[in-house]
Amino acid sequence: MGELSKLPNIGPVVEGQLEAVGIETLEQLQEIGSREAWLRIQRMDPSARIHRLMGLEGALLGVKKSLLPPETKAQLKAFYQAHKL
Repeated sequence: MGELSKLPNIGPVVEGQLEAVGIETLEQLQEIGSREAWLRIQRMDPSARIHRLMGLEGALLGVKKSLLPPETKAQLKAFYQAHKL
């Protein structure tokens, strides 16, 4: 396990997906952001759903996805609806 799997919501599978799309460090994830990271994952794994997007955002904020603020969840839901396959 690498650096990313130490973040909340990031297990070995998501870490592997992040690495496969060129995101290997927290700094890279912060630079790219949860939305772009999720879009990259979705292109290679169409099964990527909103929970993965929320998990990535939670990882950036250092919290479990269930603890994301309601406004953040609403923004992520709108983004997901606009970009889901």
